[in-house]
Amino acid sequence: MLGLRCSAGALSDVSRRILQTMTPHGIRVQGIRVGSAEIPDHKRIAVSLQSIYGIGRNRARQILSELSIDNKLTRELTGRELMALREHVSSTYVIGEDLRRCVNADIARLKSLQCYKGIRHEDKLPCRGQRTKTNSRTAKKGLNSVSDKHRASHV
Repeated sequence: MLGLRCSAGALSDVSRRILQTMTPHGIRVQGIRVGSAEIPDHKRIAVSLQSIYGIGRNRARQILSELSIDNKLTRELTGRELMALREHVSSTYVIGEDLRRCVNADIARLKSLQCYKGIRHEDKLPCRGQRTKTNSRTAKKGLNSVSDKHRASHV
């Protein structure tokens, strides 16, 4: 009917996924949006918060202790806890795309200043004092053709 050989199998997969998300009370949400990211609902809150860019293990624990929320599964959050979590994370911390934008703007500023860290970023080399004799070989591969141009301008 659809002209595809395995269309019946594909349709049954789609229908199975739809039925998995259906409950007697409506549609079950697979993930919860906090900030601009979706956190998984089958993990504990401290672990699922770490899927947001800018929130690590310590900050996730700090958020839970500030809101006095137990470390339970994300899908077991009540409506009030979820709203408090969303409000607290979005108002207190710079996370997600905003944080990426800030970091990229800072790196662009360093590059435009032509300071040491900016030059190292331009050359795609480590800028925090790591050794380059034995490590960062991959970054130094493409540097040979570009480095002569940069060295002449940096001197």
